[in-house]
Amino acid sequence: MEKPPYAETRIDRRTVIRTFSANTSSEELKWHWDDEHRVVEPMNENDWQFQFDNHLPIPIREKINIPRGVIHRVIAGSTDLVVKITRI
Repeated sequence: MEKPPYAETRIDRRTVIRTFSANTSSEELKWHWDDEHRVVEPMNENDWQFQFDNHLPIPIREKINIPRGVIHRVIAGSTDLVVKITRI
């Protein structure tokens, strides 16, 4: 199994903090879907983007609700990205 392109810290059984380095390459960030609903909340100022399949990318500046099974990806920026991810 590939190493994920982030460091992860578990907060509780539903919540993790993920940190993506500014050095993360676009090839490491794959289109994917999740097996459960999630809320992604940025924890720092960043220039990364989020994209749902068949939608234009949006800046990661506020909470993003990701429904179970919906294809999406993140697009690397030039800063680190720290997000809180909560399974709902």
